[in-house]
Amino acid sequence: MSGPAPRREPTALLLREGLAFVLPAALLAALLAGLQLYVPAAAAGVLAVFFAGFFRNPQRRAPEVPRAILSGADGRVMGIAEVEEPRFLKGRAARVSVFMSVVDVHVNRAPVAGAVLEVVHTPGRFVPALRAESAAVNEQNALLLETRQGHRVLMVQVAGILARRIACWVGPGDRVARGQRVGVIRFGSRLDLYLPPESRVVVRVGEHVRGGESIVGYLP
Repeated sequence: MSGPAPRREPTALLLREGLAFVLPAALLAALLAGLQLYVPAAAAGVLAVFFAGFFRNPQRRAPEVPRAILSGADGRVMGIAEVEEPRFLKGRAARVSVFMSVVDVHVNRAPVAGAVLEVVHTPGRFVPALRAESAAVNEQNALLLETRQGHRVLMVQVAGILARRIACWVGPGDRVARGQRVGVIRFGSRLDLYLPPESRVVVRVGEHVRGGESIVGYLP
């Protein structure tokens, strides 16, 4: 199934996806405060701040290191494995999985520079993203990239038990820069990178990474 229509890379500090959450909470806080209901007003204010933090869109500077593969997401490395990827890469791949908690930045970024070959959205379940089977059964969006050297890297946005909305801002035929914002997943989820099997992975399980900045490996 094709992904959503591409849109320009967002650069505002707050994603527009967050406005539907931040504004109602902030307005409710103001209304309750005007009624001198200070405790619920404070709770609504805290909720507005939480949503603003969740949908934050920080600037990042991608390191200019030859052959470097960047993390596509902020979060904790939850798994590194050599796997078979039959659908897009049609062969062995090194998979690096990153879990995004609700306090992490949820903007996703291109791990390499190159051409977008495919964007495919697959409906599915909403198993907790920390569980291994979530990579196979959950709703997900696959983004296949090809570098100028012909290396293919697959990035898969995977929905979780709370994350039930995946947005992708690029489409087939687009070219992306390394570290460019390419999408977002709401409220806790995971992101899987599938790298050429000869790639050198340099992160470890449990390590915290930053999307668009942290180097997770090097292309052959």
